Amino acid sequence: MATTSARLLRLLSLLEARVEWRGSELATRLDVSARTLRRDVNALRELGYPVNAVMGADGGYRLGAGGRLPALVLDDDQAIAIALALQTAPATVTGIDDAVARALTTLRQVMPARLRAASEAFEVTSLRNYWEFSAAPVEVVTLRTVGAAIRTARVLRFDYCDPDGTVPDPGRPGFRPPREVEPHHLVVWAGRWYLIARDHRDRTWQTYRVDRIRPRTPGGGAVFTPGPLTRDDLTRLVVQNPDRGDTPGQWQCVGSAVLDLPAAVVARWAPGGSVVEPVGEHRSRLTIGGWSWAGIAGLFITFDTDLSDVEPPELRAAMDHIGKRLGAATAR
Repeated sequence: MATTSARLLRLLSLLEARVEWRGSELATRLDVSARTLRRDVNALRELGYPVNAVMGADGGYRLGAGGRLPALVLDDDQAIAIALALQTAPATVTGIDDAVARALTTLRQVMPARLRAASEAFEVTSLRNYWEFSAAPVEVVTLRTVGAAIRTARVLRFDYCDPDGTVPDPGRPGFRPPREVEPHHLVVWAGRWYLIARDHRDRTWQTYRVDRIRPRTPGGGAVFTPGPLTRDDLTRLVVQNPDRGDTPGQWQCVGSAVLDLPAAVVARWAPGGSVVEPVGEHRSRLTIGGWSWAGIAGLFITFDTDLSDVEPPELRAAMDHIGKRLGAATAR
């Protein structure tokens, strides 16, 4: 059996991992009697942790909100994982750079010396990769609002921006009333944040780019009952979905072409920052941005299918030049 201090740390870690535990489950996990468990819970309360009893047939415990919480308890692997995650987090959210740096400093200050040394051995510098197709950053306030609506299962009301970031006023061309949806999941794919939600009225599933969401109800709307979604469902609604709200990245070159492939297939393999539009059942138009026309042409070639209606002329010229170069190479 573990020592009392080690057991208390283990108990606290378990309470932090789940909203609620049955007393019998905790006693089994800790390999102690129900009486010892009650003593340990009282010991945590004396240390300032608000451990609340849950009434019921079996009885149980949960870690309450607020109160005088001492330092977070992490095991060795958790502490290193968080330190690495803070250093390698993609810059897709605005307004948290300073918070990330402060969080890493705070974490290292409370680490034991051996863990701090191990953490500082992982000094990571992120450099720009030009195959990263930059996305519009997401406001941290928007993420908080959307995340809170998902957690509390409340209807989210928001304006959905046009691709250029504007929201048309009432009476103006393109005006749309605010959306009312039942938010279920936040998904990050290809450096972009997506909200998976069900329309509150027609009950259809929709995918929205979070950087285009402008919340109207920070406190949340009516409560709803979440529907089950599997990982395959999320893949279908984001990765394989051409109607996921994507817009071309802000690049000096933007080109498009029609591919002899279904939109769902192209959407799955298209790089972030591209737009896929169905053109019939078996064809689709792909629009890609890049740093050069040759780079865009190369991306189209990776789909290994026939192309047509290539625009603009600069992209056609790049494809022609690449074709001649490859032809010369095979001739040699």
